[in-house]
Amino acid sequence: MMLGAAATRTVRGMGAPAGDSVGVLAVDDQSIFLDVARDVVAATPGFSWVGGAKSAEEALGAIDDLQPDLVLMDVRMPGMDGIEAAQRICRKHAQVVVVLISIEESPVITAAIEASGAAALVQKREFSPAMLRRLWLAYKKPDG
Repeated sequence: MMLGAAATRTVRGMGAPAGDSVGVLAVDDQSIFLDVARDVVAATPGFSWVGGAKSAEEALGAIDDLQPDLVLMDVRMPGMDGIEAAQRICRKHAQVVVVLISIEESPVITAAIEASGAAALVQKREFSPAMLRRLWLAYKKPDG
């Protein structure tokens, strides 16, 4: 199923998740990863795709509308990076679990994640339905 782009921004979404499913927003400047993330979410029982954004700025603007439970945020993006975006999301939306995703492994990134408030760092190559489920079970908020 193809998702249409909003007229004023590239955030793609389907609204709030149905029932008790975990709503997931993915943020990455690479469309290919957004497609993969959408497919992984669709293949994971109990999870629903609420949207995808191609920048941190778009994601920050979309969170109020889309109300995700879980945000998958690329670390390296043009403009605001995922670490700064994670800090902002965690401050303003304490109920949202933010997981940073990256293709690289670096002690600098690991240290920055701790300061950002993000729950974890996941390597893109390890992202799967099982990983998504494990992340949610490990890091969901008490009322989530």
